[in-house]
Amino acid sequence: MFAVLACIRNDHDWRLVLSAAGVCMIGCLATMLLLSRAQECAGWQRRSWLAAAAVACGVGIWSTHFIAILAYRGGFPISYGLSLTFLSVVFAIAGAGGAIAADSLGKGLSSHAMGGLLMALGVALMHFTGMRAIEAPANFSYDFLRVAAAFVIGALFCILAFATFHKVSGWRGIILASLSLLLAICILHFTAMSSVTLVPDPERQVAGTAIDRGILAGIVIVSSTVLILLALGAVFVERHLTDLRGLANASLEGLLIVRDGRIIDANERFLAISGCSLSHVIGKAPSALLSADCIARVEGDALVETLLTTREGSPISVEIATRKITYRGHECRVFVVRDLTERRKAQEMIEHLALHDMLTDLPNRTLFARRMGQALQAAMVRNEAVAVFYLDLDRFKAVNDIFGHAEGDRILKKVAQILHYAADDRSDTVARLGGDEFAIIQCGKDQPGGARRLSEEILKRFAAEMDVSRDPTAVGVSMGIALYPLDGSTPEQLCANADTALYRAKHDGRGSACFFDSDMDQTIRSRRQLEADLRQAIFRNQFHLSYQPILDARSGNTSGYEALLRWSHPTCGMIEPEVFIPIAEEGGSIIKIGEWVLEQACTEAARWRQDMSIAVNVSPVQFLLPTLYDQVERILAKTGLDPARLELEITESALIRDRGAVLSILWRLHKLGVRVVMDDFGTGYSSLSNLRAFPFDKIKIDRSFTGALEHDPAARSIVRAIIGLGHSLDMSVVTEGVETETQRRIVVEEGSAQIQGFLLGKPDIEPSIRFPARSRRRGLQGGSRRTVA
Repeated sequence: MFAVLACIRNDHDWRLVLSAAGVCMIGCLATMLLLSRAQECAGWQRRSWLAAAAVACGVGIWSTHFIAILAYRGGFPISYGLSLTFLSVVFAIAGAGGAIAADSLGKGLSSHAMGGLLMALGVALMHFTGMRAIEAPANFSYDFLRVAAAFVIGALFCILAFATFHKVSGWRGIILASLSLLLAICILHFTAMSSVTLVPDPERQVAGTAIDRGILAGIVIVSSTVLILLALGAVFVERHLTDLRGLANASLEGLLIVRDGRIIDANERFLAISGCSLSHVIGKAPSALLSADCIARVEGDALVETLLTTREGSPISVEIATRKITYRGHECRVFVVRDLTERRKAQEMIEHLALHDMLTDLPNRTLFARRMGQALQAAMVRNEAVAVFYLDLDRFKAVNDIFGHAEGDRILKKVAQILHYAADDRSDTVARLGGDEFAIIQCGKDQPGGARRLSEEILKRFAAEMDVSRDPTAVGVSMGIALYPLDGSTPEQLCANADTALYRAKHDGRGSACFFDSDMDQTIRSRRQLEADLRQAIFRNQFHLSYQPILDARSGNTSGYEALLRWSHPTCGMIEPEVFIPIAEEGGSIIKIGEWVLEQACTEAARWRQDMSIAVNVSPVQFLLPTLYDQVERILAKTGLDPARLELEITESALIRDRGAVLSILWRLHKLGVRVVMDDFGTGYSSLSNLRAFPFDKIKIDRSFTGALEHDPAARSIVRAIIGLGHSLDMSVVTEGVETETQRRIVVEEGSAQIQGFLLGKPDIEPSIRFPARSRRRGLQGGSRRTVA
């Protein structure tokens, strides 16, 4: 030990010794950083980083040796043989490569030991080969005991370096391993140097190809430093670039980088969307893949929809935006490409489900109304007649009650099939309006002959496929028929008259078809009498409100109530809202009735706890009133109710007549603090555009979906989709019509925030603010349908 220190102190230049140690430390750090990078990779990348580590380590060892040799003061001129000097660096790199390869085979002590021994062997081979490269007028002799000690000590520190690298994580492990490797190299070198004895021999000749020590010093220091620093730089640059590309490839959006009008790079997501390879995309103009007009229009945060041409040549819908960035030292334009294929499919599915009956896949009431308008418009232009059928199934309620909902659903599907085959699918529309109510629009036929033939065909098919004597679940059908233009010129008139004719068909004996005629005016007169009575009902105190609880789905606590209007007629008794609300809307009396309901509900709610809300239905007709906002504001001020406790429930039909005016009123109410709820969501085709146009506070799932949850997987899928949509838009979801424990469990599992229905509480004139357990029990005893205000 003292001989080694004496050798360093007496025979070496301290400045060069420190330089050698510094170069060695840089080489060791580079080696460990490259090994660390290799640990994070696999395959050819791992092998590349291991090879780079071997080169950095070998050059570091070789540079350390020759800088330390240059520090040696032998007392006579020294130069170096070219071939052996070159061979020594080969030994250093080969030894480091073998050691690293052996260590990388496993993480156990045996792998570390093998790696350490090979590393020490490589250092020793490099050292003595380098010593043999010395050209000087002297002879060399060695103390082999010290040489052996140098090898053993160096090997132990090499083993420690590999073990530390694998056992200690992070920068601490890299630094400690680098220090261990530094000690291994330096101890082995200087211990071996202390074993050397130089005996001057003036007769020994120096080879002519020897390198002067000054030149070698410059070459060693510059080349080793540059090489090792490049290795370190490669680690950081490659890690940075790899991480950036990994981040770009992790994006769910396609990224397209364009410079000087040409694509220079793209991420994996864009390649997946387009079906192209990177080589196929690079060098092309963006207009080869995207619409040129769209590229010219897109700017900044604006999102523009366009078509992307895939490699197969088929267009797909995408949405793009653009940004400017500095990429590879140049200003570039980045196109962010979002694939709209799945969104389009989901939107089409939701729109289809919104326009079609879930059970039979027939057009629903909304699509029926649209087809009706189109049929009448075409008939007016062509001077043709149109027949409108309203159909109702006979005995269906009894079959449904006796044999269950599943059997009832089977019957409805069979009826839909019968009507589909009976009608002309090229021109006729068969729709299910709800329950056991169906409708048909017959176009392009001479009337009334065409309607008579179709009704006979339907009755014939029912008689053949619905034989009560053979099938106890068989049902009959009754039909009411109204003709355009004979029985009406508007969809409303034709539907009303067909419904009147249906009522007469059922009244006269069921299982038949009845055409509308003037004798049915009595029904209309009765309707007009109800309309007149409605105008006086408020002043005669015939209306009252009942309150149905709305519960938090998770806790079961009552969060508020919905106000439901009831009409106790002096002669007709209790009239259902489904009967008088449409009459009130047609006659205009709904304006006064709606104002009365709102004031009564707010007055009652003002006496409740501050955490209880009150929900009030608002008719689409009320939105035609330009002073609706002022009316709500005045009532809130008069009753002292906090606007945040008032929830106004509107249906999608309110947005159809004058969308701009209605949205303006809704925005003003929203700013006032009133909460706006989309009621009966999913029953109209414009649901998605309505949710984009206004930030509703809640979505209310229509009871038609809730009622089908237990036996229709499609209904559950729609409820799940609506709840998921509400969550994504940060809107609470209320599920109404919960009448069974199974329905309650399903909607809670799907994530509905609030629930409402007869299972949870029937409407009461005096709401129980604490909602005791008795309300839940009563909910199980009542009817199956909630009536709306």
